[in-house]
Amino acid sequence: MTLMRKLAAPLVAASPTVGGQAVMEGVMIRNKDRLAIAVRKPDGSIEVQTRPWFSLSRHPWAKKPFVRGFPVLLETLVNGIKSLNWSAQTALEEEGGEEIKPWAMALTVAFSVALAVGMFVVLPHLLSLGVQSLGFGGGIADLSFHIWDGFFKLALFLGYIWGISWVPDIRRVFEYHGAEHKVIWAYESGCELVPAQARGYSRLHPRCGTAFLLFVLSLAILMHAVLIPALLGLYAPVGSVTKQVYLIGVKILMLMPISAAAFELIKYTGKRSETFACRLLCWPGLMLQRMTTFEPDDEQLEVAIAALKGAVHNE
Repeated sequence: MTLMRKLAAPLVAASPTVGGQAVMEGVMIRNKDRLAIAVRKPDGSIEVQTRPWFSLSRHPWAKKPFVRGFPVLLETLVNGIKSLNWSAQTALEEEGGEEIKPWAMALTVAFSVALAVGMFVVLPHLLSLGVQSLGFGGGIADLSFHIWDGFFKLALFLGYIWGISWVPDIRRVFEYHGAEHKVIWAYESGCELVPAQARGYSRLHPRCGTAFLLFVLSLAILMHAVLIPALLGLYAPVGSVTKQVYLIGVKILMLMPISAAAFELIKYTGKRSETFACRLLCWPGLMLQRMTTFEPDDEQLEVAIAALKGAVHNE
């Protein structure tokens, strides 16, 4: 089966909600309201833990299209941090390790969100102001300002991923990321879940969280370019500093509808990945995954398979 055939294969899995992420020396797989984490221990054995998926979107209104995206983003962050914490304890064989306390989890999520907002919202805005002060861009109501802002967003995002990919521990996590994708492809194609079968599949997947983040950044660039000038036409604070604080605050608030729209977009393209239009939309995200995934070995595929089997057990 060629790479193009694999990328175009319809998503006909027994469970269309299967997804996951790489963790330390392992993989976490989610299936509906259940997740499984598989970790390779120092003695070579694989330990699997299953647990309920922590959800913020159990109410019917929170599951509606263009509403569910932001709650799903937050709950994915919470479950991901919990899985990383457990995988680190298991991979290092730390005795007496405890689950993250609710207050510690809240602080960790808040810090993670604040760091992302600072790096990809506040810093690009400030850098664009610097370009404007040098005379290379227009004011905040001009398209050129938002072109620079978008450029800095993408440059910081790509530079960050490229930089961390050189860290040996992160590179190994990216190998498990590739194993996760290969095993999910094999599962969705109905193949036997063994390393020899999963090895031949692509390490790139259209439903990857990396592609979701790229959708978020791309939609943010487009929506800021259109909506920020319109908002300034309705209301603009008098003071220069106040105006910049106001605009940064507006951009932060816009993350909720932007992430909701990005979530619907990635679900749409994932379900229709065989169509030309969706392939075109998925292509940038797939190319970005060449930096966030590396080819795994068979032992890493075994761990990913153990996680997937734990998530879909009894289905």
